Amino acid sequence: MSLPVQQIDAPPVEGLICAPDLIFHRASFHDELTSALAGQTTPGDIRTAAVDLLRARQKEGRACIAAAFAERPFDARPMTRAYTYLTDQLVTSALHVAREVLHPKPNPTASEHLAVIAVGGYGRGEMAPFSDVDLLFLTPYKITAWAESVIESMLYILWDLKLKVGHASRTVKECLRLGADDFTIRTAMLEQRYLAGDQALADTLAQRLRKDLFAGSEREFIEAKLAERENRHIKQGQRYVVEPNVKEGKGGLRDLQSLYWIAKYVHNVRDVADLVNLGVFTEDELRGFAAAEDFLWAVRGHLHLLSKRASEQLTFDMQVQVADAMGYEDTRGRRAVEVFMQHYFLHATEVGDLTRIFLTKLEADHVKAEPILERIFRRRPRVKANYMVVNNRIAIKDDTVFLSDKLNLLRLFEEALRTGMLIHPDAMRLIKSNLHLIDDEVRTAPEAQRIFFDLLLKHGNPERALRRMNELGVLGAFVPEFEPIVALMQFNMYHSYTVDEHIIQCIKNLAQIERGELEEDLPVASSILKRGVDRKVLYTALLIHDIGKGRSEDHSILGAQMARKIAPRLGLNKADTDTVEWLVRYHLLMSDMAQKRDIADPRTVRDFAKAVQTVKRLDLLCVLTVCDIRGVGPNTWNNWKAVLIRALYRQTQRALETGLEDLNRENRGTEAKRALREALSDWPRKELQAETARHYDPYWQALHVTAHVVFAKMLRDIKDGEILIDLHPDEDRDATRACFVMADHPGIFARLAGALALVGANVVDARSYTTKDGMVTDAYWIQDAEGNPYDAARLPRLRQMIEKTLLGKVVARDALKSRDKVKKRERAFKVPTHITFDNEGSEIYTIIEVDTRDRPGLLYDLARTLATANVYIANAVIATYGEQVVDTFYVKDMFGLKYYATSKQRTLEKKLRQAIDDGVERARE
Repeated sequence: MSLPVQQIDAPPVEGLICAPDLIFHRASFHDELTSALAGQTTPGDIRTAAVDLLRARQKEGRACIAAAFAERPFDARPMTRAYTYLTDQLVTSALHVAREVLHPKPNPTASEHLAVIAVGGYGRGEMAPFSDVDLLFLTPYKITAWAESVIESMLYILWDLKLKVGHASRTVKECLRLGADDFTIRTAMLEQRYLAGDQALADTLAQRLRKDLFAGSEREFIEAKLAERENRHIKQGQRYVVEPNVKEGKGGLRDLQSLYWIAKYVHNVRDVADLVNLGVFTEDELRGFAAAEDFLWAVRGHLHLLSKRASEQLTFDMQVQVADAMGYEDTRGRRAVEVFMQHYFLHATEVGDLTRIFLTKLEADHVKAEPILERIFRRRPRVKANYMVVNNRIAIKDDTVFLSDKLNLLRLFEEALRTGMLIHPDAMRLIKSNLHLIDDEVRTAPEAQRIFFDLLLKHGNPERALRRMNELGVLGAFVPEFEPIVALMQFNMYHSYTVDEHIIQCIKNLAQIERGELEEDLPVASSILKRGVDRKVLYTALLIHDIGKGRSEDHSILGAQMARKIAPRLGLNKADTDTVEWLVRYHLLMSDMAQKRDIADPRTVRDFAKAVQTVKRLDLLCVLTVCDIRGVGPNTWNNWKAVLIRALYRQTQRALETGLEDLNRENRGTEAKRALREALSDWPRKELQAETARHYDPYWQALHVTAHVVFAKMLRDIKDGEILIDLHPDEDRDATRACFVMADHPGIFARLAGALALVGANVVDARSYTTKDGMVTDAYWIQDAEGNPYDAARLPRLRQMIEKTLLGKVVARDALKSRDKVKKRERAFKVPTHITFDNEGSEIYTIIEVDTRDRPGLLYDLARTLATANVYIANAVIATYGEQVVDTFYVKDMFGLKYYATSKQRTLEKKLRQAIDDGVERARE
């Protein structure tokens, strides 16, 4: 069939990532379409032929854009324009087939006109590879049957091309009415762009929107967008979440788009660059805006291409792939993905700063003022001479006078904290553009030191000051060693924040403890601070404890070396500097001892006490450790860790105050037996004597009297060949305690570990004891997949599954194969395996520490391997850090001796590594 001569409306072609004709060759398409439709008579055949041709063009165009983008991975703007251009061709071609071939109307009436308009991001001309195609079909009057047919046929073609089309059919009046009631619709129409059809109709809409809808409603639009932005941030989380949403997250593209929407609505600008002429942005700020926008769009483009869908979440696995696609490489001490994510967070911070400056300026002019009575009666703090209050924010009276004293760059934050007021964006801009004034003279000035420590110690809210100082670059300028860790991501599942944000969260926790807000949750740390510590030392150590991260060296050792320079520069004397250095060097010691070692073993406490040496250091380290763990993420601290830290602190404090000789097994055993006799005072004397005599010393030192009572009752009631199980919530530890009693036989620890793995239980602690009469008393503390104790309703089924496994009805090794999988988003993590043997950390056991990648069934694999090698496992301590786990086994050989021989250690290590590797292979299948 012959097509009409009418040409398809041509969209703009400038600034594309590859030549327009390579994306979609318009000149040849008309001839190909004519040829393809020749002889086609039914609407279905016509549509199929058109879709086949467009699909081939679409595939070629997408391949061209993707190849060019791979070659120039940071050319985001040309990439988004290229996808917009390709989409324009597909949309206008679909309209052409629908309007001119399927439903021709040579002489349309006044009501039979149609304009096709791109709206939303598509209208703005910014499209990622799989962005939605938002269309407005505009008619002069109520939609006619002809227009409905054209729209329907056009949409079917676009859907057949697998485009995700959002569409609406409206008149100009309907657009105005709906836009007045719905800010989402109004925002979409703000970015309307004519594509094809009746141009006059489209022009009428543009004029009426500006005149009848936008004009005079600036204030309500700004308020709506500010509220929308705030709600979005609450939903998406803070700027430093480790798997950010590139589009909707804080500091993401939606924040930039909100700025553009408001600028266009209020100032009717066509481009953000126009805001420089209006005095909203400086040239430097515009460059920052453009750089952030280009970077974020590049990330989004690669994210779409790699995931082959409209994915906006930078999950861990996608972070690695996007970093590779953008050409990032490993550097000394840092993976490519960590370098990439630091750049991401730096750009996100820039977006936050720029939107804050812009929106605050608009807020001053357009947002509704507070009621006059509130302004009259609300008590306002008086500001000092150099400052003034503008729109409830602290501002600078005279820039020249302010900058004449370099220390004012610090004093501004003190004044803001003292008054409780926010800093005006103009003042922020002035600070940011004059960071060079913070030089060595400022850093070593006694007054600067005084101001800085007052910010930390005096006003009760150091988090607020530090965060603003960090965002404006002041913290990195005043403490230059801090600058490399700004926005530095730690690529693991354990840390929820960047390193700088983690430090600020730690200091926030310390301030909360000092204010008495966490006394119920943290009784030990709260009591330490009430008794009094050197706050300057503690805050300094916490501020710089992770400052050595991001290098190839051990960050604790490097941080301690840096502390020797930083602390004196901040004005600390030699004794305090020594203490800060020690705290930074050993800031992980208490956490490691509590979580990776058996603190019921006297040797553990004795070694820790020798390392700490004084109660003063113990107090400081305890508070620092609590703040450090709580600052890792919102759910990292729990009762289990609290119990461990608390117990280690109290035992060490007692040892330091009364002498290390108090730490011996005999004392603990005597106290534990006395407690059991009191708890079972109704038992006959003979039965009590039998119970206290049947256990070896380690049993008495490691378990609480409540567990001793449970085991005593189970041992009294057990029959030959029977397996007794007691499951009980241990609320103090956020875990379920599982006690097992049965006849001893080789490999029982591994079988129990397998049974628990099979029911999906995470083991956080495990202890195994053999009685003198040949029974096993094993205690495990387990949590569900969310890290919580099991609900009482789930315990009967849990018991049933464990019994089946222990009785051999289910073989754990076979059953775990189908469950031993690592989630896709977690596969990007690289956790090297380290296995160490320690014969000094315990008096009677060799401590085998296995540091490796966590996965379901790992403890079972390791325990089974040790059992096969005739290794007796006394107890296991499990510490999990995201995707990393440290399983620590206290073991003896079959003769009850330690593993001193290097050859035996190497043989065991080889077998353990093989078990880990076999499990990794299963997880990949």
